[in-house]
Amino acid sequence: MGGRRVAVVYDLGSATPLEIRTAAGRACEVEFVGDSTRPHVAAAADGIRRFAGFTDLAGLDAEGRLKAVEALAPDGVVTFSEYRLGETAEYAAALGLPGHSAEAVALLTDKLAQRRTLAAVSPVRFAGAGDVDAALAATGLPAVLKPRRGAGSAGTVRVDTAEELRGALSELPVDDYLLEQLLTGDPATAGPGWGDYVSVESVHTPAGSRQVCVTGKFPLDGFRETGMLLPSTLSEVDTEAVLALDATATAALGLRHGLTHTEIKLTPDGPRIIEVNGRLGGYVPGILKQATGIDLVRVALQVALGLEPRLPEPRWACVTYQLFLTPGDDGVLARVDGADELASLPGVQRVDLRARAGDHVDRRAGTQALLGVVHGIAPDHDTLARTARRMTEVFRPIFEGSSR
Repeated sequence: MGGRRVAVVYDLGSATPLEIRTAAGRACEVEFVGDSTRPHVAAAADGIRRFAGFTDLAGLDAEGRLKAVEALAPDGVVTFSEYRLGETAEYAAALGLPGHSAEAVALLTDKLAQRRTLAAVSPVRFAGAGDVDAALAATGLPAVLKPRRGAGSAGTVRVDTAEELRGALSELPVDDYLLEQLLTGDPATAGPGWGDYVSVESVHTPAGSRQVCVTGKFPLDGFRETGMLLPSTLSEVDTEAVLALDATATAALGLRHGLTHTEIKLTPDGPRIIEVNGRLGGYVPGILKQATGIDLVRVALQVALGLEPRLPEPRWACVTYQLFLTPGDDGVLARVDGADELASLPGVQRVDLRARAGDHVDRRAGTQALLGVVHGIAPDHDTLARTARRMTEVFRPIFEGSSR
């Protein structure tokens, strides 16, 4: 990659600017581009300028943005943000660079269009939410109401009655939502105490598609993730079934050049697609790099340059995990107790606290409402299960007005 330049279309996503710059190393130059009127970009822009170039696209129309990116003379363009996939695809197509096609991005970023395309691959009942009665007839109850666009489970809710659905939609733009069958997980597949879903990271190039790993999960909190682990607890047979479904789904979506993060539910009827995302999954690059040394951020840069990345078979010396510190409640945070106890537990390598007293916590924000992340290792899954149970006991977020 030496001497080449990648334009990184930056926004809230699965890799920080420093992670991206570190992954590039001396192999390529990275130039960040972003719109500083977006809060996440504005908060990061000054920091980015300390170690990389930053081109501000604020105030420019589509043509002006393209000219600004073209002026950088990039050899590749990439994003790690769900919200910038369409924009990045436009730049790549206009500049003749590798990347997801516009057609693929349309399916990756619209969950309703994606369901329609994958209907024969992964049978899940679904419908647009514009006609409530028709949607309920198609999906049945209970069901899941989710935005057609977005990430991190933000705005995703369970509905158990028609009245709940109408109430949830009363203040929403109904055409921007879809209703899906609530998939029932099979706790026996991953094993008791583990999440009944997994994710698959895949790399797509002209040479073909390759799957890097199946990431295991801790149990969901509603529809919000509570953490992940490598390797997963799946048997070889179940792992192969998950990989086969991912391969079929990404092929059906026409993915030929880029990375994907596929979330898959483990049901009594076999694995079912939750959704396919056209970028790296949140938190996955860090845990995979810690566990195996494989740097998916670097791989994404290589693919953006049209290179064929080397992907060794992952080898697991232990169980590596990230456990998310979820709020458990909404409101104004008064304090967080138990962080020191978390850090002293066996195998815990660090505790990254995000929460501060006075923060307003709204669980509807999905993974953006996390209070922190615990990073660690365990010799086996049973040990990790015991450690995780202890973590939930010692970590205590206290909200203003709480009697605790």
